Amino acid sequence: MKYLVLLGDGMADYPLAELGGKTPLAAAHTPNMDFMARQGTLGLVDTIPAGFKAGSDVANLSVLGYDPAACYSGRGPLEAANMGIALGPQDVAFRCNLVTLGDGADPVMVDFTAGHITSAEAADIIRSLDGALGSEEFQFFPGVSYRHLFVWRGGVAEMKTTPPHDITGQPTRAYLPQGDGSTIITAMMNRARDILTGHPVNEARNGGCRLPANAVWLWGQGRAPRMTRLTDRYGITGGVISAVDLLNGIGVYAGLSPIRVPGATGYTDTDYRGKARAALQALREMDFVFVHVEAPDEMGHEGNLPGKIKAIEDFDEKVVGTVLQGREGLGDMRVMVLSDHPTPLSIRTHAPDPSPFAVFSSLPGENRCNGKAYSEAAARETQLLISPGSLLMGKFIAKGRPPFD
Repeated sequence: MKYLVLLGDGMADYPLAELGGKTPLAAAHTPNMDFMARQGTLGLVDTIPAGFKAGSDVANLSVLGYDPAACYSGRGPLEAANMGIALGPQDVAFRCNLVTLGDGADPVMVDFTAGHITSAEAADIIRSLDGALGSEEFQFFPGVSYRHLFVWRGGVAEMKTTPPHDITGQPTRAYLPQGDGSTIITAMMNRARDILTGHPVNEARNGGCRLPANAVWLWGQGRAPRMTRLTDRYGITGGVISAVDLLNGIGVYAGLSPIRVPGATGYTDTDYRGKARAALQALREMDFVFVHVEAPDEMGHEGNLPGKIKAIEDFDEKVVGTVLQGREGLGDMRVMVLSDHPTPLSIRTHAPDPSPFAVFSSLPGENRCNGKAYSEAAARETQLLISPGSLLMGKFIAKGRPPFD
């Protein structure tokens, strides 16, 4: 049996008046996911345990069968794993966003992506920061677009930090790091802003009427987690396809080999079909592949309704459709499509509500055929809820029996 997971990050949403009370997922044209809902098994999965903030880190750990309460230590160390950054037992990794802040003593978070700065521009900035502020204790590492990493060797992890995408359009002073070690981290952020104000990359961006990366925002800190490999637990081989360091890092800890796809960007211009084709090719050698697409989540954060609907439709046509059309010759297969969490346009950040999932098996006896369409409302009607979400993977890879019997 082959297993393929197709995850549209943040696809789920809330009903919107401008869509006649439908969600973007229900309003979008999604014939391939609708087919999976009608001919397979449709339900809801609750990926955010009580006491955890809704986020792609916690949600995707749940999707892959992990209990975040037992293994989650922060987002930073998961991203470090994909970037090949070794962490000692006392080292702390922070997610480092390049952001655009407004002026004044309490600057507004104008854009948590710095205008979706390019990776090349960002690498130039991060190298400058590491050259000016780096030491044996503090290090900056370049990642993709606005997503980077800061490591504090022998540092403090037990402080409160806030994801920048949670405070778009808000004054930031109240959301600066708090608790032990926060003075050092806040000082590092302030020193970085002084350096970035006149950086050549930002001068060029300002000249081109693009948002400058005039600050860094440090958050999501933690030490290296201890996790049992998914591949060991289920006795399978597997890979992960994502443009996002976080997802590839989770994959590394789970024993999944990162599969790099040229043109995978983590935004709406990503190579959707390239990801799907790479997954089908990988399944000729592997048992399991996890495909992550970031675009719907980005549109949710932007509050971009047409963009989110298009990202969902592109995911359906170019990822799900390509897989359903190309699965012949791979033998028995289960395909799962899901959203890890909602990213509602109305709040422009993550929400903890359960999200729809659908599983289609090439073995007809494994399908409930219980759904009308792939949407939040249709999934609720089935009354199938997987909670906690960490149970989902065990049911999906259940050997010798239907996955949701």
